[in-house]
Amino acid sequence: MMKSSLSTSLVLGVSLLGLAATAQAGSAKNGYDKQQVVYHVNNIHTATGALRNVKNHLNAIGDENIELIVVTHSSGAFSLVDGSMGKKDSDGKVYDFRDTVAGLANRGVKFQICANTIRGKKIDKNKVSSYAEVIPSGVAHVAHLQQKGYLYVKP
Repeated sequence: MMKSSLSTSLVLGVSLLGLAATAQAGSAKNGYDKQQVVYHVNNIHTATGALRNVKNHLNAIGDENIELIVVTHSSGAFSLVDGSMGKKDSDGKVYDFRDTVAGLANRGVKFQICANTIRGKKIDKNKVSSYAEVIPSGVAHVAHLQQKGYLYVKP
């Protein structure tokens, strides 16, 4: 009898801890929990789709329910350089990232650009988007954010 009572208490205690963790995380739209997410963008040719994924992600769970950081490096960093253009859209127009970045930043998305890339690709610092924070290393920062519990997305 004592063993059964102890087992029941242990199961109940573990269950309550699980419920407390879930309650602390909070709920977002569509039944999702609140999230901390890092998007890893290192290719200019996939940046358009990556930023569309960011917008869809925000729409799915609500701006107030997510802390979202876009870390760019390599050619993906050019999505945060004013005057840089991506690939052509379905109308044949070359994609300019400025309006998309501004719109997402206004919704709370943080953008970061790698200092190593700025140096290595000789990017004019005056052309880096005002919405972008310069970080020492894109790849190291992605790993740092993962260590802090951010979920990793590589579109």
